[in-house]
Amino acid sequence: MTARAGDAPVFGWDVGGAHVKVSMARMGALVDVAQWACPLWQGIAHLERAIECALERWPDATHASARHAVTMTGEMVDLFPDRAEGVRALTRTLAQRLGPRTLFYGGESNWLARSACADGWRKVASANWLATAQWVATRVPDALLVDIGSTTTDIIPIIDGRIAARGTNDAQRLASGELVYQGIVRTPLCGVAHRIAFRGESTGVMNEWFATTADVYRLTGELLEAHDQHASADNGPKTEAASRARIARMIGRDAGDASADEWRRFALAWRHEQLRTLEASLARVSAQHASSMRAPIIGAGCGRFLAEALARQEARGYIDFARLAGVSNADDERAEWASTCAPSVAVALLASSPFAVTTTNLERG
Repeated sequence: MTARAGDAPVFGWDVGGAHVKVSMARMGALVDVAQWACPLWQGIAHLERAIECALERWPDATHASARHAVTMTGEMVDLFPDRAEGVRALTRTLAQRLGPRTLFYGGESNWLARSACADGWRKVASANWLATAQWVATRVPDALLVDIGSTTTDIIPIIDGRIAARGTNDAQRLASGELVYQGIVRTPLCGVAHRIAFRGESTGVMNEWFATTADVYRLTGELLEAHDQHASADNGPKTEAASRARIARMIGRDAGDASADEWRRFALAWRHEQLRTLEASLARVSAQHASSMRAPIIGAGCGRFLAEALARQEARGYIDFARLAGVSNADDERAEWASTCAPSVAVALLASSPFAVTTTNLERG
């Protein structure tokens, strides 16, 4: 690769089932980050619209010298009959729109051209956590990466500058505790707890999609409006009053049955239950590696306030992902998005490294 090519922008894409996150890097430095809602389960047209939004934001992305580095989890959505077809459909759509300089992340030091993704789909599928961990490992030798997003949580041990995860795919990571299918926006509350405390008594929870974790964190004041991009459970308003009504339904009540302060305390009870679930998985992952027992937590994702809470509970150090990415605390908005979109930042920075993509590690079909 020539120096001139190295000066060209690199765009890192993280294509999920609910969002598309894109980061722009130039000469190894993060320049800009953005996210668009993308309910991919409703059709590939949502991805195509998100791509158009990104290209409108960054006209340089269509230049012949621009490079695109992609990771994904969107192959899991039920739009596709299986993950292999999901990878094929997503890589085809992205490569057709972004051009021949589009590469797909397939694990450490492994970038695949689109033509190699059909046979190599297992390397590409749901590898965004690995990209984030690989980049973090270049900055912090011993850490626990905790990326809490809208839908899922990744807990990844990094030991002696290497990724020490036991699982390599979603099935294995669910078994090991390194993947927890809970987030701060889209998780239905009936998936957080089956019993919950209200007014000092334990009560059963209705197994209905009456409310989501977004309702909880609207009431605690921790969900930023910018991250509240998906419809509520009843397609109603995303206000505190509407959130109170929705969480009340979870225990067979109406919002008028209690005061606003009581419903906020109820939201905090849900927060406690979710934090307890994450704490159990963190302890399980940490116990597998003696040197990680006191390692600092690297917080990423729109729910990283819970990662910081975990660090406080365990008396661990805490480092925000944006700080590792070189974003100044003074730039609050860019820091927020850099941490929220960590996998897209990671693939952009990994691919912009002068030795990241060579003929020895680029697989072609």
